Order: sequence, then C-alpha cells, then structure tokens
Amino acid sequence: MYTYILEKYKIHVKILCCITKVRFRSSSTDRKKDLVKLQAGEYVSLGKVEAALKNLPLVDNICAYASSFHSYVVGFVVPNQKELAELARKKGFKGTWEEICNSPEMEKEVLKVLAEAAMAANLEKFEIPVKIRLSPDPWTPETGLVTDAFKLKRKELTAYYQMDIDRMYGTNVK
Repeated sequence: MYTYILEKYKIHVKILCCITKVRFRSSSTDRKKDLVKLQAGEYVSLGKVEAALKNLPLVDNICAYASSFHSYVVGFVVPNQKELAELARKKGFKGTWEEICNSPEMEKEVLKVLAEAAMAANLEKFEIPVKIRLSPDPWTPETGLVTDAFKLKRKELTAYYQMDIDRMYGTNVK
C-alpha cells in the first residue's frame, strides 16, 4: 500500500511539474515596441499586420499605426505605382500620381484590397487597418523614414504623418 501511494504521488508530482512548466513558460511573441494596447484592451502587433499586408502586389511599403486612445489601427501605404495606376484605371479614376494617392476614393479601394488580404492572412478584426493614407513618395534612407536596411523608423514616420494621423482618428493624438 505504501509503495502504491508513493508511486501515485510521484506521478502526480511529475504531472504538476509538467503543467507548471507549460503554464509558466515565458515566450516572447514580439518586440515590446511593436505591441500596442488598443482602447478596448486588445494587443496589436504592428509588425504582424505589416508582414501580412506587405507582400501584396499593390503595396511597396506599409506602416501600421495604432493609438491606445482608439479602438482601431490605421496605416500609411506606399503603393506600387503600376498596380495603383491599373486599379485607378479599372475604377475609372483619372489624374496625376499625386491626385490618385490623395484621392479618398482610391484610399477606399486600396483599403478593400488590404482588408481582403488581412482576412485571408487570418488577422483579427481589430488588427485590420480601418483607414489608410496613400503616400505618393517612396520611403528611402534619404528621406529619413527608413534605415539603410529599409526598416521602418516608427518615430519619424509618426512625426511625418502626424496631420494624417489626426485626420484618420479625428482628434489630436500624441
């Protein structure tokens, strides 16, 4: 009887140790700078959103932005000139490159494409950008918006697009 209880105890201890190791295992899912807590309490990985949308033919570069004072994500997109011109032609929109990029109608059309791709990439609803800004100018190290390795400089991009952020959120966000 004593050995039976001892064996049972050992098994329970091993199971508890396994459960404890699994439950309290620390794993880093993303960089801290990359995570933003939205107003409703959801955490959004901006890098995950960008990675899901960056491979679209319509997108040359993208930067997702979220404010903890709001419940949705916005984005800045450098569109592929050939693909956006083709989309504008299909939708019957004519104008210069700057006019196409600054057009609210074209922003809506690009947003539809981004939303479809985000759904296909299994992004959560709160991770999908709700509003975007199309940038007619590419981001290069010379503009100071990306590094020499073409990684995004979030602080510089936020400062550069602050007026657009305010417009997309409808407030003064810092």
